[in-house]
Amino acid sequence: MPGTIDIEALCQAKGLRITEQRRVIARVLSEARDHPDVEELHRRAAAVDKGISIATVYRTVRLFEEAGILERHDFRDGRSRYEPTPDEHHDHLINIETGDVIEFHDEAIEKLQAEIAERLGFRLVDHRMELYGVPLKGGKDRG
Repeated sequence: MPGTIDIEALCQAKGLRITEQRRVIARVLSEARDHPDVEELHRRAAAVDKGISIATVYRTVRLFEEAGILERHDFRDGRSRYEPTPDEHHDHLINIETGDVIEFHDEAIEKLQAEIAERLGFRLVDHRMELYGVPLKGGKDRG
């Protein structure tokens, strides 16, 4: 994962009102090393403040996403998962057996995508790449 992103500071910089419950949710998101869904965020936030409801987590995640602080992903597991909007582009490799997500950046792939877009008459302005796979038996253990 890229370096820690201070979501609370991003909220303040964007002028969002930070309640104590939003502060807890922001900290949980900032400390996440995975791509949690709302239910997992609620579990982690409620461990800090039992008064945080699932509805509060849903509203807060939606607010953070609309403000450009969070990115929502659908990794084909039927649930929206979240990560702080990254400072640097990266792609995802999803283990379909475990749901684990590996972030990676590969310059050769980035260059090839730009070349393909240009060949088809486009200038690439953004993209999102998700690879889905299963671990090779006896292969690298990235867990």
